[in-house]
Amino acid sequence: MSNERPWLANYPAGVAERIDVDRYASVPAVLEEAFGRFRDKPAFANFGRKLSYGQIDDMSRQFAGYLTGVLKLGKGDRIAIMMPNVMQYPIALFGALRAGLVVVNTNPLYTARELRHQLQDSGAKAIVVLDNFAATLQQVVAETSVQHIVTTGLGDMLGFPKGALINFALKHIKKMVPAFNLPQAVRFRDALAQGATHPLQPVALAHDDLAFLQYTGGTTGVAKGAMLTHGNMVANMLQADAWISASTKVGEEVIITALPLYHIFSLTANGLVFTRLGGLNWLITNPRDMPGFVKELKASSFTALTGVNTLFNGLLNTPGFADLDFSRLHMTLGGGMAVQRAVAERWKKVTGCTLAEAYGLTETSPAVCINPLDLKEYNGSIGLPVPSTNVAIWSEDGKPLLVGEVGELMVHGPQVMKGYWNRPDETAKVLGADGWLHTGDIAKMDEKGYFYIVDRKKDMILVSGFNVYPNEVEDVVMEHPGVLEVAAVGVPDEHSGEVVKLFVVRKDPNLTVEDLKQFCHDRLTGYKRPRQIEFRNELPKSNVGKILRRELRDEKKPAA
Repeated sequence: MSNERPWLANYPAGVAERIDVDRYASVPAVLEEAFGRFRDKPAFANFGRKLSYGQIDDMSRQFAGYLTGVLKLGKGDRIAIMMPNVMQYPIALFGALRAGLVVVNTNPLYTARELRHQLQDSGAKAIVVLDNFAATLQQVVAETSVQHIVTTGLGDMLGFPKGALINFALKHIKKMVPAFNLPQAVRFRDALAQGATHPLQPVALAHDDLAFLQYTGGTTGVAKGAMLTHGNMVANMLQADAWISASTKVGEEVIITALPLYHIFSLTANGLVFTRLGGLNWLITNPRDMPGFVKELKASSFTALTGVNTLFNGLLNTPGFADLDFSRLHMTLGGGMAVQRAVAERWKKVTGCTLAEAYGLTETSPAVCINPLDLKEYNGSIGLPVPSTNVAIWSEDGKPLLVGEVGELMVHGPQVMKGYWNRPDETAKVLGADGWLHTGDIAKMDEKGYFYIVDRKKDMILVSGFNVYPNEVEDVVMEHPGVLEVAAVGVPDEHSGEVVKLFVVRKDPNLTVEDLKQFCHDRLTGYKRPRQIEFRNELPKSNVGKILRRELRDEKKPAA
């Protein structure tokens, strides 16, 4: 049966069954060790500038001093960070955690509606935002609990004159910084200067204290804050480290960080795990610029790379990628969405490195299963459970199933979240009193303990590794006066894995596809916007009137 843990016999050499979860009391304890151990080594690189562990230590300490000494924020207060992969992100992140604050990672591409919800729901008292997205904050900040705003330009930590030139070009030439008016805001560099006069006072943190409110739709509905504790994050760092330690060299790794650090996969796997290892996080601010991305790879002498299937596929189809030097690349880890076999096989052929698929959830900090890194070929599975983790396949009535039988993937381990922020009812739906997490994913296990995803959460749409929940999209579309009924489903797309498709019953017969797309453009982040819209006279429903999304999703009809 699936609780007999046959995967233990297939663990990579040297990987123990369990980790020592008590090795570190908190995330800052891990950081303090890394700052002392690797002080003179480069920690983060971006746009040609590198900052050492010592510099990150000093600046994050200054930012923590600003939060506690100037703003008087205390342990447990929430702070939102709304930035892409720039140097300011790790400085703000580490500073906030060292100050005992709870970090609310915020997608900088959020619309005003989405940002309002997250700030209101989290009760964030402060926010750090890149200038490019400050205009969105301006629209909603008065409706939130935010009292303190720190703004920063993309080039602010890149030195003179490069930083100043980048800021000027973005604002005045490329017009990528919409005008905003936030008179109460303090500039990031000024915050560091002020914080330098307030020595950081150590904050007592334990495993049960919150480190992050990481927003996700969970299994249904509007975004909820998964409460990830310091214990959760420390455990997942150690679990991932146990898995990769045999193939990594402490203080010598260069990890390409193209996925945004506000995403749980990149946050833990890159930002935290490789910091503990003394690695260099090579930050890619705009991975959609594939030619620019390839130039960064050429300059980096990279050893490891994490990403989603669409990112690997994009690189493989970018001129110049196949000509790069892959001699140091020994780890490619794919997560966030299913890795496609064709992409994995082509990746191995071009780079010589096996693309290892992993599985995780926001609710599990995120790693649950990872394939052994010494696999010769892509195997189609999500791998084996990481140490100190039990994974089982359950039937609908909560009974463990036999090898090969299909049921719900269940997870139990120290990386499983505390629950959803201020949502006990939603927590109870997915997290039992015994600590087992209902993932909502349908899976099976083979006789060697490898797990395979058969189907995903029944209605969730996965666009380039980001969760899109139909309820949210449908709620927005139903605000249009010309819409009578709507259903949102995911349909396959060669570039992003899936895209959102709408099936709409019109109230106004003159409503057009273009009308609805513009309506959604103003209210939804790019990856949530429908790419296909089909008008119907009616939608399929159950006997109680529930729209049957599965019937629509399984149809093979062309879009309008």
